[in-house]
Amino acid sequence: MTVDPATGLSGGPASVSEPAPRRGVVALLVISGGLCAVLSVFYLGLYLGGVPFPIVIVLAAVMNLLLVAAMRTETGSLGRAALPLVAWGVVFLLCLAGGPGGDQVVVADWRILLLPVAALAPAGVYLFSVRIKEISRAVGPPEQRP
Repeated sequence: MTVDPATGLSGGPASVSEPAPRRGVVALLVISGGLCAVLSVFYLGLYLGGVPFPIVIVLAAVMNLLLVAAMRTETGSLGRAALPLVAWGVVFLLCLAGGPGGDQVVVADWRILLLPVAALAPAGVYLFSVRIKEISRAVGPPEQRP
């Protein structure tokens, strides 16, 4: 059994009072992260008139944040909460690879560089802030000695 030094919580089996995460919901959230990446890449080349309109970058950021928050609520674990982001990253990298015959899915311009940063940053900041809050709550204020 491992113990997290920051929080003092064991990494072993869940306690009796906490229900186990539903596997179907967890799988659905991970698959949704991958689907979000596919749709983000496919609609990245969207134009409004003659102007690039990369609204999917904002939508991907919001969707990833919601998926991470839902996964954290379902599992109660920050490590498992990052699984939709991992799925998003893996599918995004697969979309960058050329297909058979040299087909490319992604557009070769500034939007493809902005997409992973903007889509993953809000969820990453959320996970980081939650972890910092857990650590500071576990450490607490120093005891006052007379």
